[in-house]
Amino acid sequence: MLQNSLKTAKISLTKRTVDAALPRGKRYHIWDSELAGFGLRIEPSGVKSFIAKYRAEGGGRRAPERRITIGRYGTLTPELARREAKKILGGAATGADPAALLQSKRREMRIAELIDLYENEGCFIQRGKRQGEPMKAITKQYTIARLRHHVVPLLGNRRASDVTAGDIERFFRDVEAGKTASDNKIGPRKRIVVRGGEGAARKVFRDLSAVFSFARRREIVSRNPCETAAVRKTDNQRKRFLTLEEIKRFGEAMRKMEAEGINRKAIDIMRLWMLTGCRRDEIASLKWEEVDFEHGSLRFWDTKTGKNVRPIGLAAIAVLTSIEREEKTGFVFPADQGDGYFQGYKTPWKKVIAKAELPGVTPHTLRHTMGSTAISSGEAMAFTGAILGHSNPRSTAIYAHVQHDPARRAADRVAERIAAALAGMGESEIDAPPPDGDEELIRRVAETLMRGGSDAERLRVVIDALAPAK
Repeated sequence: MLQNSLKTAKISLTKRTVDAALPRGKRYHIWDSELAGFGLRIEPSGVKSFIAKYRAEGGGRRAPERRITIGRYGTLTPELARREAKKILGGAATGADPAALLQSKRREMRIAELIDLYENEGCFIQRGKRQGEPMKAITKQYTIARLRHHVVPLLGNRRASDVTAGDIERFFRDVEAGKTASDNKIGPRKRIVVRGGEGAARKVFRDLSAVFSFARRREIVSRNPCETAAVRKTDNQRKRFLTLEEIKRFGEAMRKMEAEGINRKAIDIMRLWMLTGCRRDEIASLKWEEVDFEHGSLRFWDTKTGKNVRPIGLAAIAVLTSIEREEKTGFVFPADQGDGYFQGYKTPWKKVIAKAELPGVTPHTLRHTMGSTAISSGEAMAFTGAILGHSNPRSTAIYAHVQHDPARRAADRVAERIAAALAGMGESEIDAPPPDGDEELIRRVAETLMRGGSDAERLRVVIDALAPAK
């Protein structure tokens, strides 16, 4: 009944009516029946903002109409918004132009203030199939952190409208040279480490370009200086990945560190990074409800690219099968203290990488390794895309209709190849054609382990089963 009444032109804006206003396919407005010019704007995303509209230059039908945003519902109550609207509309009635004054002030906005405004109102996806959706919380956190750590120290006091392409080029080179790098302790066992370099410069450049695009849409600036800045915007798609020999060293280092008593959760997380090609936090924060043992897949409800199903190989399934479930938590790798997931893999990772003599390798390198191993092994691009969970239209257009079983078999083949290298087998041994029937034998042994498991040897038992007899 109430929802039907919202379809009328005007209605008293109260908490009840604002709560009842549901999002539609397009933006729409509800105007207050008591205060002319006071209204509520409802976006398709569900965001609700109070607004005021008036005629500038003292009013009259030929005077230009102005609209000004008062604030978002939630931050403001309808009562507080109504008071602000009365001030705005009262000023307009005496010849003032609050919207023009606000735009004038925004044109004088400093970069630091612009970043504050972007954090509050501009952190939305700007292109692609998710255009207009809010950034994921972790993406927004990292984006704003980069802007505050790199942009604010170098450009924060500059007027946004005065920044030129030359300023952007100098900013890029300064970040690249490490001028914004820092290491600050902010509490017990907690510090903020900011790194410069070419990669950091490229990332924050993209962030800053998005800020200027937002500012241009709000008419705070007339142009985006990042668009004409002569900087290297990409890394030419060069991706670091491990060779089979490097995978072998990585596996040996993990076994040595495990023998020395390093945290087993960290080791299993690293193994699953390598064997699945999943992103870092997709494995670290993995929940048992996301593991589909029956179909050999991980079913993520919310990833960087949205809902996703990833086929995984038997070697990865065996690792998961061997992990004991802890009561009162849904995480595969629960934190040692508290209710969250385990995040203590950073120091063990550094130790493993140092022992394997693989400088510069990151957890994301293992994701690239899965992709490169799949392609070099002759797997189709479609299957590789399914394993990695890519959402790029050029890839998804191919594998959107690929059935799950072939993709899972591809994941099996690629994971077996990586698992063999992790176990210490050389490239010639891995590439050697197995005797007739070995492939089926390997599959049956791994499936047996998956059902019963052996937590004594875990992954090594599976690898020994996969390796040719000597």
